[in-house]
Amino acid sequence: MKLFKRRSIDFFLIVLFISAAISSPGCAQVMAPPAGGSTLTAKVDSVLELMTLEEKVGQMTLFTSDLTTTGPTIRDDYVPLIRSGKVGALFNAYGTEYTTKLQKMAVEETRLGIPMLFGYDVIHGFRTIFPIPLGIGASWDPALAELTARVSAREAAASGLHWTFAPMVDVARDARWGRIAEGAGEDPYLTSRFGEAYVNGYQGNDLKDTNTILSTVKHFAAYGAAVAGRDYNTVNMSEREMREVYLPPFKASLDAGAATVMTAFNEYNGVPATANEFLFNQVLRDEWGFDGFVVTDYTSIPEMIAHGYSANETEAAFDALQANVDMDMQSGLYLSELPKLVEEGRVDVEQIDQAVRRILRMKFKLGLFEDPYRYINAGREKQELLSEENKAAARRVSQESIVLLKNEKSLLPLDKNIGTLAVIGPLADNKKDMLGSWSAAGHWEDNVTMLQGIKDKVGDETKILYTRGAAVTGDSTGGFSEAVNIAQKADAAILFLGETRDMSGEAASRATLDLPGVQQELLEKVYETGTPVILVLSNGRPLAIEWADNHIPAIVETWFLGTEAGNATADILFGDVNPSAKLPVTFPRTAGMEPMYYNEKSTGRPMTDQKYTSKYIDVKNSPLYPFGYGLSYTTFGYSNLRLSADTISGREPLQVTVDIKNTGDRTGEEVVQLYVRDLYASITRPVKELRDFKKLRLKAGETQTVSFTLTKEDLSFYSQDLQKVAEPGRFKVFVGTNSRDVKQADFEYIN
Repeated sequence: MKLFKRRSIDFFLIVLFISAAISSPGCAQVMAPPAGGSTLTAKVDSVLELMTLEEKVGQMTLFTSDLTTTGPTIRDDYVPLIRSGKVGALFNAYGTEYTTKLQKMAVEETRLGIPMLFGYDVIHGFRTIFPIPLGIGASWDPALAELTARVSAREAAASGLHWTFAPMVDVARDARWGRIAEGAGEDPYLTSRFGEAYVNGYQGNDLKDTNTILSTVKHFAAYGAAVAGRDYNTVNMSEREMREVYLPPFKASLDAGAATVMTAFNEYNGVPATANEFLFNQVLRDEWGFDGFVVTDYTSIPEMIAHGYSANETEAAFDALQANVDMDMQSGLYLSELPKLVEEGRVDVEQIDQAVRRILRMKFKLGLFEDPYRYINAGREKQELLSEENKAAARRVSQESIVLLKNEKSLLPLDKNIGTLAVIGPLADNKKDMLGSWSAAGHWEDNVTMLQGIKDKVGDETKILYTRGAAVTGDSTGGFSEAVNIAQKADAAILFLGETRDMSGEAASRATLDLPGVQQELLEKVYETGTPVILVLSNGRPLAIEWADNHIPAIVETWFLGTEAGNATADILFGDVNPSAKLPVTFPRTAGMEPMYYNEKSTGRPMTDQKYTSKYIDVKNSPLYPFGYGLSYTTFGYSNLRLSADTISGREPLQVTVDIKNTGDRTGEEVVQLYVRDLYASITRPVKELRDFKKLRLKAGETQTVSFTLTKEDLSFYSQDLQKVAEPGRFKVFVGTNSRDVKQADFEYIN
């Protein structure tokens, strides 16, 4: 019977009650709505009571709708499962026409008519594509991250989606790991602030608002610490490091209200994350009180067999359930194995009920039981996708994500009326790669190329000469001569070099961080012409560009900027926007230095010029560009660092104050960064730890006083017995323009 033709859960239950009473009077009491049915818990339990074991397990099953060149398609073998109530959610299914068709199967052709969830990897935009998250992290402006998530949610929801698998809050300290592109970089504090912002942007204040979608914090946990930077590799760390570095962004994001959590592919402490009871039962459920649902990553349940942890598919399903993992993405093992485990008495049906309650609760919170089609609105979809407002937001965020790495003799900004400009490189007239990885429903045809952005910016008398020069990959140098030729004719040459979009992201780890292919040779050939060169990078990770830093006068890091890439880059290159972004991750001199991060610990033999100290003998030991680094077209001076007291206790905060002056000749923005160090403790502490930051806008010559507050929590760490403590002793506080260039002061903390 097609029972889901109604507008509220109460009507749904009344219909079921009447139907059950007519067909089987003995069941009428079971089918009746319970007392207090207006509460969410009562409503969830009312639905749960109606379900068979197979239908319950179906709610715990997430399958993919495949994406093809013509759009999403559904596999034939999934259709009967949907119609029998054995699929609770689908991902890679979007678009009003398509999601309407699928939802009708679930609500009008099944016994109970329970609506499905539609999810998708909306990572940095849906149709309007923003910079990759690492680029957004470079803005050091969580409000911009919230804006990107809000726009993404509006577009995704307008296309019938309810759920995104974002944000990724994995701290990533190894640039070789491809998925460094998906997070906010190497620091737990910065990543925490961005995680909160994304959650707020996706979910808003009310999940029933059809402009919001569920967020998923991922990957729980420590996925970003894969050994050797190789994706899916094992993770090996202490519980203290896990709690101090890798868990805080998850806790912050969950405190902001994140609805769901995704498991990680890696193991922790010898147990795959998908079956890790320490992570999911002890930390997530017991310590943090998380009451949303947990979804696996793609086929991570059967992958526990390859890990050497689960003996077979049945054991893998059992192991995941014991860790309170609620939903199985794609493997179908919950669907096939859990009923057998219940029948054998190894799994109590209450374990399954608890998982289903969590999933149904989210469907109620989204309002899907009131109206399963409430997100589906073709008119809204047409109006929302790639709107002028959304493109304006993408341009603004892209401008704020671009990092000026070098600007010798103020080569930038360029004059819009420059005589002749050579534009060279495989990423100059390239729409596809501007998308970056995980570009959702973005169409590369929508993107503004770097070349087009420049053409639209310069004056009518400026002559633009363009050539590709070389491919991103490969060894052909056939285009070098033309590149040299046009560079010799130009007043300046801009080289657009870097990676292709698929060279970072999932399954895209690199053993080297050099410019791929023959791009380095191309750069050197153009440099040899003597024409001033600006290097513009598009990439998903830090690159090792020490030669460029030593020779090229101006270097700009754009990451992958998305839809408005060319416009935003031209805004920076020609000075309509003053760059303000700062690196959220350290740039090494060579891949051999990885993992490299600012908040390292000192050794017993700290680096000096003497031989027997901790250093390399074949490369400078400092980073090429430190964490927090980024230049502006103006300059800023720091002075008068002062503390509210020389000694504080846990009952009183410390006020840290500094004066910031714009010492240049144009308005600019500066990110003021606060770090601390515990000089001596029962557990050795990092040389610096970011504790706060503020972004200021200052007119030329203007001075602002910035104040930070340090509390006992900011000075705390996990002791030898893993208790959070703040120990008495001496501390240093650092304030500066990046993690290297700082002013410092000392204070003492007492209990």
